[in-house]
Amino acid sequence: MQKKDILTTEEIKNLVDHFYNKVRKNEMLAHVFDTTMQVDWEKHLPRMYQFWEFILWQTGDYKGTPFDKHIAVNEKVALTPNHFDEWIQLFYETVDELYDGENAISIKKKANNIKAVWSYKFSLQNQ
Repeated sequence: MQKKDILTTEEIKNLVDHFYNKVRKNEMLAHVFDTTMQVDWEKHLPRMYQFWEFILWQTGDYKGTPFDKHIAVNEKVALTPNHFDEWIQLFYETVDELYDGENAISIKKKANNIKAVWSYKFSLQNQ
C-alpha cells in the first residue's frame, strides 16, 4: 500500500495522535510528559494539532511560546540532548510509518530544526 503525503488537518491529527501514543509508552519520555508536566492530554493534543499545522503550513490558530513552557519543565527535570534525540527518533518513525511525500519530508526537517535549537538551548541552560 502506497503512503500518501500530509495534506489535511485530519492527517496532522493522525500524525500527532500516533506520535504521542508512542511518547506515552516511551521509557525516557513518558515520565517527562505524564509525571513532570502532568499533561492534560484532552487539552494538549488540540494545541499540538494547531502547532504542527502552523509549523508545516503557517496556517491555523496556533499562538504561543512553546519553548517558554518547557523552561518550567527543565527546572523540574533537566532536558538533555538524549531527550531530544529520543523525541526526534519517535517523530521520524511516526511520520515514516504513516506518510510519504514533500510535506512528510518538510515536517521532519522542521521537527529536526526544533530539536536542534531546543537541545542546544537547554544544554546551555543546564551547564
